[in-house]
Formats: sequence, C-alpha cells, structure tokens
Amino acid sequence: MIEGRGRGSQLRGQSRCPWRELGLPGNLCCFLLSGEPSVPQVRVSAMLPMDELLSHLGPSLLLLLQLQLLLPPASAFFPNIWSLLAAPGSITHQDLTEEAALNVTLQLFLEQPPPGRPPLRLEDFLGRTLLADNLFAAYFGPGSPSRRFRAALGEVSRANAAQDFLPTSRNDPDLHFDAERLGQGRTRLVGALGETVVAARALDHTLARQRLGAALHALQDFYSHSNWVELGKQQPHPHLLWPRQGLRNLAQVGDPTCSDCEGLSCPGNLLGFTLLTSGYFGTHPSKPPGFGPVFTTSDPDSFWQQLNEIHALGGGDEPEMCLSALELALLHTPPLSDIFVFTDASPKDAFLTNRVKSLTQERRCRVTFLVTEDPSRVQGRPRREVLSPLRFEPYEAVALASGGEVIFTKDQYIRDVAAIAGDSVANLVTLPLEPPVVVPERPLVFSVDGLLQRVTVRIHGEVSSFWIRNPAGVSQGQEEGEGPLGHTRRFGKFWMVSMNDPLQTGTWEIQVTAKGTPRVRVQAQTSLDFLFHFGIPMEDGPHPGLYPLTQPVAGLQTQLLVEVTGLGSRRNPGDPLPHFSHIVLRGVPHGAELGRVPLEPMGPRERGLLAASLPPTLLSTAGPFSLELIGQDGVGQGLHRAAPQPCAVVPVLLELSGPSGFLAPGTEALLSLRIASFSGPQDLDLKTSVNPSFALTSNLSRVHLEQNESAWGCLWLKVPDTAASDSVVMVTVTAMDREASTVPPTHAFLRLLVLGPAPQDQLPAPVHSTDPVLTTTSSVFHLSTLVTPGRAGGGLVGNPWRGTVGAVLLLLGLASW
Repeated sequence: MIEGRGRGSQLRGQSRCPWRELGLPGNLCCFLLSGEPSVPQVRVSAMLPMDELLSHLGPSLLLLLQLQLLLPPASAFFPNIWSLLAAPGSITHQDLTEEAALNVTLQLFLEQPPPGRPPLRLEDFLGRTLLADNLFAAYFGPGSPSRRFRAALGEVSRANAAQDFLPTSRNDPDLHFDAERLGQGRTRLVGALGETVVAARALDHTLARQRLGAALHALQDFYSHSNWVELGKQQPHPHLLWPRQGLRNLAQVGDPTCSDCEGLSCPGNLLGFTLLTSGYFGTHPSKPPGFGPVFTTSDPDSFWQQLNEIHALGGGDEPEMCLSALELALLHTPPLSDIFVFTDASPKDAFLTNRVKSLTQERRCRVTFLVTEDPSRVQGRPRREVLSPLRFEPYEAVALASGGEVIFTKDQYIRDVAAIAGDSVANLVTLPLEPPVVVPERPLVFSVDGLLQRVTVRIHGEVSSFWIRNPAGVSQGQEEGEGPLGHTRRFGKFWMVSMNDPLQTGTWEIQVTAKGTPRVRVQAQTSLDFLFHFGIPMEDGPHPGLYPLTQPVAGLQTQLLVEVTGLGSRRNPGDPLPHFSHIVLRGVPHGAELGRVPLEPMGPRERGLLAASLPPTLLSTAGPFSLELIGQDGVGQGLHRAAPQPCAVVPVLLELSGPSGFLAPGTEALLSLRIASFSGPQDLDLKTSVNPSFALTSNLSRVHLEQNESAWGCLWLKVPDTAASDSVVMVTVTAMDREASTVPPTHAFLRLLVLGPAPQDQLPAPVHSTDPVLTTTSSVFHLSTLVTPGRAGGGLVGNPWRGTVGAVLLLLGLASW
C-alpha cells in the first residue's frame, strides 16, 4: 500500500489549467465545496444528453477529476481515515478526495486573484502540506474561516467512502470497476457525473456532493482495481469519461488474467496479461477459475474419455498455472497417492511452491513431473519474454519435498516414459543411494536384500556412459538390449535398466559419466516398508497418548513412531521376523548423516510398532532431512529402507480448528487459530487463503512471540449460497518470519465439508453472539505458555468472538492414516 502523509495534502507540481470566467460551468466544483450559494440560480428545463452534460462540468471539476489520476498508483484503497486502524500508513479514498480538492482549490485561487490583495504564488506552496485553513488565510486574509468549506468537502469525501459501506453499493461490481465489468462501470461513472451537474443546477447541493463523491470513488477504483497502471500507462484513460468513445482491448470473464489473492494486497498475481482487466472482490460474482475443474472417477473408461476430450489451444504462452492446478489436485486426492503432472511449461504461480510442498507432505503424496520442454532452451518458440533457465526450479522443489522427480523428455518419448513412471507406483520402494547424488569419479552404492524383487535403475540426463556392477563383480554398460544383469532401454535422455531376478544380495554400484548433474533412482518391489508419524507425548489428562504432528516443531521433545509393514514377507516361512534397530537421519539432498536414534518396540513384535525419542538438538539443523530404517532379516542379513518423503522442522506450531460438523451454503463458520513458539523469539506475518475462493477474514495478521509464548486469533469463513454441496473446502494459514527469508514458512491446513441439509433437517441460522468466549491460557504441552497482549494483531484472549467453537480439528494438517 502507498505510504500516506497524514490528513493534509502534499502539493505536487503540475501544469496550470486555463480557467474560464466565473459562471456555473467554470466554478461548479468550487460551489459544491464552498457551502455557499455563490453562483447564479439556474432553472433546469430539460435533461441534456450525457456528452453535453459532461461538457458543462467545467475546468475546475475536470481538474479535480484529473488530479485524482495524478496520485501514486496503488493496489487498492481503503474507504476512510478509520481504515488506518487496520492498515496504518495507507492512503484512503478520503485522502485522495481531500488532496485533489485542496489542489483544485489552490489552482482556483491562483487563477482568480483575491480583490484588493496580492495574488498567491505557486512557489509559496510547493513542497508544503496543503491545509484548508492555510489556503483560506492566504487568499482571504488571516483568521478567515474555512469551516463551511471543510464541512462541504467532508460531505463529498464521506459520500465517497460510503460506497464501500452502503448495502446498495458495497457489493455492486459496476460501481467499483470489478469483475471484468469495465464497460458497465464506465456507464455508471458517467451517469454519476451527469447527476452531479443536474443536482447542482437544481440547487440540491447535498445531493450534488453525494453524487460527486460516488463518482470520485468509481474513478479511483478504476485505476486501483484494474491493470491500467500495470500495463505501463502513464496518462489517464483517454476515453473513460466520454461515453461515445468505446473502451477497447477489454478482457472477458473467461480469460485467465490473474491468480488468486491471499490477502488484502496481491503483488505479482497478474499473469502477464496484455488486455485491460479488473479484479474480483468478495463472492458476488465469484472469480472464475484460471485452472480446473477437478474430474474424479474410479472408472478407467471414463477417465480416458475425459482425457481424450482435453485439447490444447494456442501455444507459446509459457508459463502456466501449474502449481495452482496441482494444489487443487492435492485437495481431492487420497493420502499416500502418486500424482503425475504432464506439462510443457514452467509455473506462472511459483509463489505457491512452499505451500504445495507442505501440502504434499501433509497428504503424503508423491508428485512426478513429466516435462516435454528442454530447460536449457530459452528460444525457438514465440515468446513475450526471455525465459530463465531456472524457471523449473519450483517443480524440482516440489518433487524433492514429495519424494517424486522431474523428468524432462520429448513429445515422441512421452508415452514410453510415462508408462515407465507409472509402473513405479505399485508396491515399489526407492532404495537409498550413497551418496544420494552423482559425484564425478565416485560410484553410487545401494544394497539389495533377499526381500527385494524387480529392481530397476533409472538414469536421466546428458549421459555419455554408465555401468552397473553386482556384488560378484559382474558389470553391464549403457548398451541397449539384454545384458548380463538385465534389459536396458533408452528414450532420449531417459535410461531404464530392468534387473533380472533373482538378484544377488549385497552391495551394488553404479558409475555415471554425464554432463551436468544426472538423476539416478533405484526402485524395487517389496512388501516390507514402513510408515512414520511425529507426535508430542501427552501423559496427563483423561486421554494420555501422542499429540500428532505432520512435522517436528523446533524446541519440542518429539516422538517418532515407526510402523513397519509387510513383516510377514520372509524368504522362508520358518525364518524369524525381521528386526529393526535404529533410524538414521540424513540431510537432503546431499545425504550427510545427522544422527542415529535407537528404536524401541511398542507392544508385540509382530505388530511392527517402534518408537524413538528425537531430542531438540538433533532437530536443530536447518533444511530438510530423510529417515532411513536400519535392521536385519531373520537370517542376519542387513535391511535398509528409506522413507519416500523428506521431513523438515517447522519453526512454530500452528493449530487451526473449526466446527465439528459440516458447513452449509449461505452460512458463516468460525475458525480458531493458535500459534506457539518453543525455540525463541519469533516475528511473524500470517496469511490466510481458502480453496475455493470463499470470503475469509482474520483478526490476526502479525504476531511477536517470545519463547514458550502463544497467541490466539479468529477467522470467519463465509460460505456463499452458490457453494456446491458435497464439496471440500480447504483453509490454509501460513506463518512467515519477517526478517529471515531463509526460514521456511509454516503451514496449517484445515479441510471442511459443505453439505446441503435435507429439508426436514433445516434449522434457523444461529445468531451471532457478541459475548466473549472464555479460553484457557494453559499449555497442552505443559510448558510455560503465555498470551502476548498487544502483540498479536488483535488476536487476544477475551476478544469478542462471533459464534462458538466446536470440536478441535488438528492443525498443521493431520496425517490421514
């Protein structure tokens, strides 16, 4: 938002506007603002055409309109000075109106010298804050009252601000140049200006000022709610005030122009659009989707039919809204799923990278990108801009966080590569490599045990040669076809070696010579794998147990619960059960060992439940880490399994809870937010978003926490009447460190279900309560937890909460097991 300068107005240098002889058209604006009947009385005998009415506005009113356009650009304006409580330092509609009016008044005084007094000089006011009292004293003499002028100006500015509050105007997109209704907005703006002239000629001064305020509000909204400034325009729109001149190059409702907003300000959410477009506010009408809808089916024939109906249109318009579509897919995908993204473009919505990474880990979904675009090629197709060779890094980040991969290929190979990638989803585990990335002149090492079958080696990149060697010293090179160890296939830069069963157990090696950094992945089929969960011990209270977390929280003693699956898969039925002794933590992506933690069995051994205590010192390292399960099979041979996804320590704990039941269209739900720090001081900014784009407000936007302190806030989710029944809504809260850009953000996800109640079940809507809801200041972790009054941005204990809070639904995204 634009930084303001208080309630005064800073004069800006500008060209002098020719002023006609005083008369109705020439001093209309001054008359409207003076509060004095200083113009001849004129009877209006007939309505004039709109263009003629506008031609009678006169230079002073036109100058007032022009000065509205000389103010600095902004993404949006708040209504009035009371809005500064919510956004200190911002410029409001009231500021804009008063500043322009004071500039016009000074211009009038400069053009019409006062009788018997020396004329005013422009240089005496340049660089000074304009105030009505000073202007009147300079023109009429010291002590001249400006009370009536200020009262009249107040009528105009209050009428301007009222457009954002009155029920008849606040949600009307035509009055705010919203929802791609620029043509309709121009018609309403011109109409308000014409009504101003008619009311002034009829000597209804109050109505004239009200209509002028409404017109100025619309004018200001055109430049703040549209992309006129972002298109590089340095002058006012030449046809905005003249209805016989059409507005050209307008975006239509179905055109993808911008991504969804996550707050009051949306920097960088335009999608490189070249047509004149406007924003969307609220839910009426709702913002059309720039991606989707989701198609869900369990019928393969229906899936292929839907897929075959998808056709590409246009081309050369990289980047695309890929991460937004992926986020939508994650919302509708079951946990522990594999997601495949087919694209030929980099992401336009890279700002979603961290959120999508966290969502993949919360859902435990693996994402594989198949990209039919060479990342090193920045030319060859018609482009509007030069593309960065690093533009695919968001895909790499999401793939790394989810345990997936990014595969670059060509159109001619996409079917074969997709088939190979698709084969990797069924009962396959990824074997850990040492080192995990290719290092020149150093082989990659992996272990094969007797419970593995169908081992495949996949190599991707600018490979010149490679070889694979088994424990007996038998090697196989990159030649395609059958070899001593297996079958090799090549599709462009993608190689796959399917090893022959049965495999020799022990240590295998892979040596790769390539340009750049090739990717190597070894997978095998087995039923012996493991799941893992994090939690906080809860020993007191009526229900002791583990308080579950998706990721460890910095500063908390965290328990790791390991659940081994497939313990019955032994080479010989009479062999003893496999035994796992410890967990190894490794840094990602380079694989440095961070520590080893012993595992303790929980309950009968055949259940496969193991636990380990992760001390805070072990989790103090920055960056993601992976978990590797180490043990032995029944005959003493080593077993080594790696978790499919890396983990990360989050700096704070976020708890997001909502109503225990479902949501209904046309209702409002109260959500509760708690944020706590256990590792030291935190200065955090909080952002909220909801998918789909329902109205969501929050009373907590910034918070400062000391160690072992907590803060609470509220969110209000408004479900529109048009919300689809049997649909899922996901609310996301993001906490970001204000200073350290290297600290990863913390995300909390909450899923809610929208259902249409049966007619016999419909009940009257609950009445919002303004009574305070009592909350406890004790910590569920039994630490010294304090509320931080005055630092939580309004989210304080005891604040009036609308409605009641139902059962708590976990924070930070619960793992769905």
